[in-house]
Amino acid sequence: MSRIHDMPEDDRPRERLLRLGAGALSDAELLAIFINTGVKGENALQVAQRLLREQGSLRNLSRIEAGELAHMRALGPAKAAHLAAAFELGRRAEQAAFKETPLENAEQVYRFIGAELQSLSHESVRIILLNQRLCLMRQDELFRGTVNETSAHPREIVKKVLAHHAPAFVLVHNHPSGNPEPSDADRRLTRRVKDAADLMGLTFVDHVIIGCPAEGRVRPYFSFRDHGLLR
Repeated sequence: MSRIHDMPEDDRPRERLLRLGAGALSDAELLAIFINTGVKGENALQVAQRLLREQGSLRNLSRIEAGELAHMRALGPAKAAHLAAAFELGRRAEQAAFKETPLENAEQVYRFIGAELQSLSHESVRIILLNQRLCLMRQDELFRGTVNETSAHPREIVKKVLAHHAPAFVLVHNHPSGNPEPSDADRRLTRRVKDAADLMGLTFVDHVIIGCPAEGRVRPYFSFRDHGLLR
């Protein structure tokens, strides 16, 4: 069927969502609602199914920048913008709750920012600034690229915390490879940031490395605190 409107009404994604709720729809059906129209030989649902096959998963699709999406067959700038906005809204909605929920352990940090960092194809180093109750004040990207002491100098990290009068902070970065195991540079940087934070009377809650779920991997992240490396 080349058009969504050629499908039985009860099978159309939009009508199914209104009747059954969003949770009842497949990834492809949800994508089809944002894609809205197809091209010759493919309706919106078939376009969505093809994109998921080509990219391997919804997570992989969400990692693609809007500009690259716009050049994919059957999308274009408007549909690419709709998809990119949908992915970003989902990430922001997940994060909004943490202004009232303490980010006091690595599991909470992963819930807060894991999906966003997993969606990136490049390495991103973030600092999460926390108040006295360890609730979110703000989060900022410090830089993009491989973590090392030159690009992520402990002095600059602590300076950022002090500039916003935050009593506590979490350092987070992702490994686009999916493997969250820390490198030697990750370990050296963490020790130096801990020393600098202690010197300034700041609480360095954790350094969390975000990876991806995989068979045999207990957690898709690595916590320096959980491994006893922040004492």
